[in-house]
Amino acid sequence: DGDGDGTMQSFMGSLEHAGEAERTAMLQKLEEMQLKDTLRMFNGLVERCFSECVTGFRSKQLSGPEEKCVGTCANKFLKHSGRVGQRFGELSMLEQQKQQGGG
Repeated sequence: DGDGDGTMQSFMGSLEHAGEAERTAMLQKLEEMQLKDTLRMFNGLVERCFSECVTGFRSKQLSGPEEKCVGTCANKFLKHSGRVGQRFGELSMLEQQKQQGGG
């Protein structure tokens, strides 16, 4: 997904010049893309924390240490994702300001 930033900018640019029906369709597509991203992130979280933390398969329940590990792993993952999202937002805003400034 290396071209996600350029795609998003062109998407937002075309959103400004779209008619009402097109705008509605584009916003639906945007929501769909955000949902896919959220699911991808959640699947990554589950896969990572499961493989890092779950070692025994004799019980349906997590052991105490496994449960603690999963909690720590999930918190770390979510904090990291939040920081990445915040940083992306900051960079996106700077890019918009540059473009509006005639850059």
